[in-house]
Amino acid sequence: MSSCIFCNIIQGKAPAEIVYQDELVTAFHDNHPVAPVHLLIVPNKHIPSLNEWEASDEPTAGRLLSVAKCLAEQFHLRQSGYRLITNTGADSGQAVFHLHVHLIGGRRMRFLG
Repeated sequence: MSSCIFCNIIQGKAPAEIVYQDELVTAFHDNHPVAPVHLLIVPNKHIPSLNEWEASDEPTAGRLLSVAKCLAEQFHLRQSGYRLITNTGADSGQAVFHLHVHLIGGRRMRFLG
């Protein structure tokens, strides 16, 4: 989608500090970090949210989590811990309608509630 900022980042048409990219997913630094480490991991295929996820997308789900684990190790979060968040829909706080996982760490997290 030409109007999707994440699609443009994946295609190299918009700037981002990309930390990982392969045939299924791309990971880059969030422009509005809430912690010392705040990365976004996105499928390269445009999927608006988890609600539009299909069974054929399951290999990408595994890659998203595998990449999150590897990046947590790369950014030295394994010992202290990290949070993975996926927002689905406007009421959840989803601002960009391209499925993405936030990898957040580097400080103590507060409980949501």
